[in-house]
Amino acid sequence: MTDRPDDRPSEREPRTGRAAARNRAEHQASYVDQQVRLAMARGDFDDLPGAGKPIEGLGGRHDPDWWVKKMVEREQVSVLPPALALRQEDADLDATLDRETAEKVVRDLLEDFNRRVVEARRQLQGGPPVITKLRDVDAEVAAWKQRRGR
Repeated sequence: MTDRPDDRPSEREPRTGRAAARNRAEHQASYVDQQVRLAMARGDFDDLPGAGKPIEGLGGRHDPDWWVKKMVEREQVSVLPPALALRQEDADLDATLDRETAEKVVRDLLEDFNRRVVEARRQLQGGPPVITKLRDVDAEVAAWKQRRGR
């Protein structure tokens, strides 16, 4: 057997090594291409979101964290430290309570909020201090009833 300058096997040696891998890769590529063509013929790619529009984010600066930002946006994940998240929740709490129709649910929401405020005060994870005040459950329920006209 002689050393050959390329990766092709000689006629006498079996297809092994890089030549066999290349053959498998070509076979896989043709299979994938065939499956894509069949899916296109069936219309599987018709009416996809963003069809006919430019791909978002192309042409700008590359952001290595683009996928994290998209996931946070899509899943509406809070990335605020607990102290700031509680401040935001405190600001929105009346509106959240006003969407509820049962006093028991309102009380449960308020008790859960107070529990999380106390828990955040006990944590020493860094970040801004927890300055969110506890809510008086009975006073908040009375205010909720008044806002509802009861």
